[in-house]
Amino acid sequence: MKKMITIIGPTASGKTAVAAHLAASFITEGQPAEILSGDSRQVYRGMDIGTGKDLCDYTLQWQGESVSVPYHLIDICDPGTKYNIFEYQEDFLRAYHDICSRGVLPILCGGSGLYVESVIRNYNLSPVPKNEALRQELSLKTMDELSDILVDLKEKNHSDMHNKTDVDSPQRAIRAIEIEQYNYEHPTQDRYFPPVESVVIGIDISRDERRRRITERLMKRAEEGMEDEIRGLIASGVSPDDLIYYGLEYKYVTEYVIGRMTYEEMLRQLEIHIHQFAKRQMTWFRGMERRGIKIHWIDAMSAMEEKVHEIRKIYEKQML
Repeated sequence: MKKMITIIGPTASGKTAVAAHLAASFITEGQPAEILSGDSRQVYRGMDIGTGKDLCDYTLQWQGESVSVPYHLIDICDPGTKYNIFEYQEDFLRAYHDICSRGVLPILCGGSGLYVESVIRNYNLSPVPKNEALRQELSLKTMDELSDILVDLKEKNHSDMHNKTDVDSPQRAIRAIEIEQYNYEHPTQDRYFPPVESVVIGIDISRDERRRRITERLMKRAEEGMEDEIRGLIASGVSPDDLIYYGLEYKYVTEYVIGRMTYEEMLRQLEIHIHQFAKRQMTWFRGMERRGIKIHWIDAMSAMEEKVHEIRKIYEKQML
């Protein structure tokens, strides 16, 4: 079986385009390749601009040929639902086994460190039911208090899960505490997640360039109709609280739409928090290295052909 290739990087690093061009390079040589998304929010239908799906990236030109790269784990559930890492692992395995059974090269691409690491370090997780009593108890806590509770539970569980990268709102923090508390009280109810061999590639981008791209992309998304997307989701029946749960763009644009902040304040707060989010992503990836995952870093500023060539050299060496 071919080793999977995993492409990781902070938001606005261009990882999706890199993964798509890499897949296209194999496809045009007669070696089929397909992409698995490793993003915790791109699973939701209709949440396109705010999650940066960039589906146009999957149709491209490579060395004079037009290529459509198949992708998985995008648009697989309804907005308003609370998709979780356990469900992601199940959906990932289903798609991964299908891809491999057809002799296709799997390429995992994403910036949700917890989702990616749960796959390549084969986390053994259990489905965790809702605990309404615990949720009610935690509902009056501040974000700082919730963070302290979560840190304590993680230490008790010796857990690598639920880094601040993926816990950026009280609702998400409460769910993380719910999961950690359940795992602490039910340590034997793990399930087996099979090992997935992968060569991991990181997109290395300087702090200044990352910040420039984030700001530029935020302005572009605002112009493309991010606000209209939120209004449409609310009109379709998705509650503002459910959208706020998803964090970042959905949190701040929703708060603007329902009148909790001005447009200028929304953009300012969103820009600050996306920069902070990208920094936390990099902290997570460095943590992955400390936890034993070898990441081969490549320069985000290299030409696309150079990046693809370098990744393929690394991959071929690892396959020897």
